Amino acid sequence: MRGARWLLLVAMAAIIGAVSFTYRAQQKILRDQAPAKPAALPPELNSTSHNWRWTETDSKGCKTANIEADETREVKDSSRVELKNVGLKLYKKCSDDFDLVKSAAATFFSNEHRLYSEGDVEITLGVPAGEPDKPDLVSIRSSGVTFDSNSGRAETDRPSSFTFRNGDGRATGASYDPSTRELQMKKDVEVNWRSTRPNSDPMKIEAGELTYHEARSEILLPAWGKMTRGPTAVEGDGSILHLEDGVLRTVMTNRAHGTEDYPNRKLGYAADFLAMSFDENGQVQKIIGKGNAKLVAAADGSETTITAPTVVLDFVPGNGESELSQVATTGDGVVTAKPLPVAGRDLPETHILRSSNITIQMRPGGREIATLVTHAPGNIEFIPNLPTQHHRTLDGNDMVIAYGAQNRIETFHAKSVKTLTDPNADERRRNVAQSATASQELLAHFDAGSSRLATMEQSGAFTYRQGDRQARAAKATLDSDANVMVLDTGARVWDATGSTTADHIRLDQRTGNFTAEGRVRSSRQPDQDAKKGSSMLSGDEPVEAQANKMASSNRNRLIHYEGNVTLWQGANRIQASVIDVDREKQMLVADRNVVSNLWEQPKNDEKRSAAPVPAIVHAAHLVYTDENRLADYTGNVELDRPGLHVKSRELRAFLADSSAESRLEKAIAEGGVQIVQTIPGRTRTGTAEHAEYFPGDEKVILREGKPQLVDSLKGESHGIELTYFANDDRLQVVGSTDQPAKSQIRRK
Repeated sequence: MRGARWLLLVAMAAIIGAVSFTYRAQQKILRDQAPAKPAALPPELNSTSHNWRWTETDSKGCKTANIEADETREVKDSSRVELKNVGLKLYKKCSDDFDLVKSAAATFFSNEHRLYSEGDVEITLGVPAGEPDKPDLVSIRSSGVTFDSNSGRAETDRPSSFTFRNGDGRATGASYDPSTRELQMKKDVEVNWRSTRPNSDPMKIEAGELTYHEARSEILLPAWGKMTRGPTAVEGDGSILHLEDGVLRTVMTNRAHGTEDYPNRKLGYAADFLAMSFDENGQVQKIIGKGNAKLVAAADGSETTITAPTVVLDFVPGNGESELSQVATTGDGVVTAKPLPVAGRDLPETHILRSSNITIQMRPGGREIATLVTHAPGNIEFIPNLPTQHHRTLDGNDMVIAYGAQNRIETFHAKSVKTLTDPNADERRRNVAQSATASQELLAHFDAGSSRLATMEQSGAFTYRQGDRQARAAKATLDSDANVMVLDTGARVWDATGSTTADHIRLDQRTGNFTAEGRVRSSRQPDQDAKKGSSMLSGDEPVEAQANKMASSNRNRLIHYEGNVTLWQGANRIQASVIDVDREKQMLVADRNVVSNLWEQPKNDEKRSAAPVPAIVHAAHLVYTDENRLADYTGNVELDRPGLHVKSRELRAFLADSSAESRLEKAIAEGGVQIVQTIPGRTRTGTAEHAEYFPGDEKVILREGKPQLVDSLKGESHGIELTYFANDDRLQVVGSTDQPAKSQIRRK
């Protein structure tokens, strides 16, 4: 954008340079042809005459030179003639057009075909036949000019000044050869050019040396040259300017560099070789920089630098001057956008884009970038300028960057993308690892006020890795401020502790915490220090779960499941509306519609080989702690096993520590206890406020609240404590003074 501006100025400078160089060339010719001041006639003067004329022709009879003087004095025995009010015409080849040289006095050496003017000389170049007073002809003034009437060559080493239609200039030393139509200004060349366009700044051209080849319509600056227009200055070596019908069409220069200094923007540029082309109106059409091409532009809180082996700029006609429409780089191009300090605004990251083929489209007016596109694989790097920012790199194809006002990035799109994000200063102190992503497409949105990355969307086979944590999904969205990644469709997150799949997963990259929604399925590996065979939350097998929602924190040490939750480990299984697992405290809490599996193992040796008997518990609430292997069920508790049904307000189940499954060692029921045992042809119903069940012995103890056992075959029993053994039909009844034992035997 800003590069366009300096290139436009360079182009205008070059145009002015061409015109000025042409005028200087003409001045030099006039100087060379101007007659010298007449020397004082010696006493041996031979003759004096008035209205003297001398003409020279070439082999074809064409006039080459004509000298006229108001008065002549010829020195005796000499070919020297002193002339006053001299007019010298140097004719174009076989043409009536001529260059006119005037001098108050000159000396003509006829034997040497040489005219010399010591005093002031006025030269007018390109006088048309019949129009000697044409007002827009180039006029040159100098002194000490020597003319060769045979060759028409004119030369001086003295200061010369000249005027032309749109300006003026000066130089020290000049020569002109009409046979080659070559004008040389030897040193200290300076040209001032004033544009005919309104509100256009004048231009000044300075050069160490200038040569104008009229036949080839070329102006050469073989050494140093500088062009200045308003706030713009351009310098180069070995410049060539080409004209068509007096209009500058191309400029080529070596080792070019320049600056543009406006109150609200600054520009610098350089290239080993620079080529510019112009239209018939003198407006720049294209600029090509080759070899270490560089453009630096600073404005409105940012500095943009473009470097590449080759940079091509295209222009369109604008309001009074050309406007930059496109910038293209080839060969390892680099575009760096560096923020500058602005009061009241945090400094955003520095952006560096690298690619072998970059195209930049400009907004109307040529001052701001509209889009930047790479047509080859590229890399963009985000370099932090604050401790809270992240260093990011992105590799991809077909990159497209859309810009808003003041060259601020709005969106970034790329294909076949890979990204790397380094931890910021705080994260490094916490040993947070580098993160990496890959996807088929990426779309990033930036904050309009600061060009800071706001969100990033990646789609198509998305993958993520940070340390041992990994993820994948069909689509991922990153919130840069919150450092949160959202995975959509076929989402999966996993690390050394386990994995989770869901329709949607929200991952906090700073902490590693995540939430999952929709068809959640998780698998947690057992803790390495877990006690084998202890209970619900430990063992050799993974803890599996499925739910509608899940939240994991503290690196999967705290897990929350919600909605149709099923959690299992081996044969252990818990269902509930909500389950919370604290792996650090080895605690599980389940709420609403709780269903869990407990397992009974017969105690006697004959039954050891038999399969464990499942006991299923229903409750409103469950709290399990692994430290004492206690599962505490509350709220309408019901326990079911084959042939046994237990109801109570609370059930405390103690699990054995000798099995990998949740083997029930003892169960204690409290509040409104009812135990129903059914076997073929028989039912036992026990009631009490407190009951204890020992599955190994199939023993039931009833206490408190007037314990009672009703046997459909043997009748009823009452006491303060009833103990019966389901496996061998034994019953023990304990009474007291206030509540004596009673049994009512049913007769067959």
